[in-house]
Amino acid sequence: MFETLRNAWKIPDLRKRITFTFLMLVVYRLGAVIPVPGIDRAVVENMFAGTAGGLLDFFNMMSGGAFKDFTIFALNIYPYITSSIILQLLTIAIPKLEEIFKAEDGKKKMAQWTRYITVILALIQATAYSIGFFNSAIIEKSFLSIATVIIVLTAGTAFLMWLGELITEKGIGNGISVLIMIGIISQYPSDFGTVFYQFQTGAVNLLEILVFLVFAFFIIVGVIAIQQGERKVPVQYAKRVVGNKQYGGVRQYIPLKINAAGVMPIIFAQAIMFIPLTLAGFANSETASGFLRAFMNNDGFWYNLVFALLIIAFTYFYTAVTINPTQMAEDLKRNNGFIPGCKPGKQTAEFLDEVMSRITLPGSIFLAIVAILPAFASLLGVNRGFAQFFGGTSLLILVGVVLDTLQQIESHLLMRHYDGLLKSGGRIKGRSGGISAY
Repeated sequence: MFETLRNAWKIPDLRKRITFTFLMLVVYRLGAVIPVPGIDRAVVENMFAGTAGGLLDFFNMMSGGAFKDFTIFALNIYPYITSSIILQLLTIAIPKLEEIFKAEDGKKKMAQWTRYITVILALIQATAYSIGFFNSAIIEKSFLSIATVIIVLTAGTAFLMWLGELITEKGIGNGISVLIMIGIISQYPSDFGTVFYQFQTGAVNLLEILVFLVFAFFIIVGVIAIQQGERKVPVQYAKRVVGNKQYGGVRQYIPLKINAAGVMPIIFAQAIMFIPLTLAGFANSETASGFLRAFMNNDGFWYNLVFALLIIAFTYFYTAVTINPTQMAEDLKRNNGFIPGCKPGKQTAEFLDEVMSRITLPGSIFLAIVAILPAFASLLGVNRGFAQFFGGTSLLILVGVVLDTLQQIESHLLMRHYDGLLKSGGRIKGRSGGISAY
């Protein structure tokens, strides 16, 4: 592997891309520590005191600490992700919009619309934070001060969006995903420091750390296996003889992924589970109803049960809206292809739908287990930062981004006749691309 990385560094173009990506990430981390002007830092710290494990803790982890420090990148890149999800769902729901994005300049239009929606969403979110949650932290309650905070937060998100596009174009690719990954990883040094301190003080022993690392290894291996797992449906193409040449007659496969929905079901489920937490934030925790109390503790039984059921339901929903068995059957029929034992057309569509329903079940259950793993880890006394890492959105994003990055590097190496990252000749399969693969 080290030899392969040396080969990658020898390629001028690849070396330039890696260096450019590294410099952009340095800019990102520098911006993540620049505070928003006109904010009382002591008030912000008091606001976050005792919120470990809640909604704010999750936002802070995904933003690389920028949310808790209320820096210029406090909103992070998530308005961009939200706008991408909105456009994807609208494309499925509105046929006219799908036609626009499938045109020759469709990708350019979609990227442009995504930018516009991102700025609008960032502006709305920045306004909500400024006049709502973080209002008490603003030193001067004047219109100019509040407007300054709103503009700075919105500009920070717009700058990150531009930075991600630069990494995609001139770096190693997947710029938005790489920014999210670096934000998550940036929290680990402090978590490692906490564990080391606990080890020194005797709060944890070496055996507990080793057991945790072993479990973590198997969890990561399981996530990779599910992310890369697929069911290969054999397809036979009709044989045609034209002159002395034979066309078709070959046997190929349709790869149906076990986890075709990626991390989207967890994101949708979290959005719904955050509603009780948000309502509880506006209410007095002592006078909150029993329903709100049950869902204020994300380590509780009812919270995780409902969370897991929502993930399973959303996995089926998102898979259904992104994979169309009827369209796949029509494409096979149009190209003179058929699945052995199935008649072209309706029977093929029903067969593909049945296969997808069967393989989606284990994928959805696995996603649910991964999402609630932090609760089990916290109950066992694992540091909260590590508990969040080995479960839920962050782990799936990290695995997906690392696989995609390795695939990008391997592609450059193969183009220049170097061996890939795997000496056995195997190839790394990336995700199905884009924001939807989260």
